[in-house]
Amino acid sequence: MADGLPWTADAQAKLKNIPFFVRAQARKRIEDVAREAEAEAVTADLVERVRLEFGQ
Repeated sequence: MADGLPWTADAQAKLKNIPFFVRAQARKRIEDVAREAEAEAVTADLVERVRLEFGQ
């Protein structure tokens, strides 16, 4: 996905479940969290953690 950070298939599927009107903001936050955690890829667990942060 964006900025060269790889996303797992499960993470991509979870991202698609986030409402479209906040998806871009959520994707940026997810990638920021992944970088802060020095993750090599965005995982479904990271997506879930940020989803809960957004209150979805």
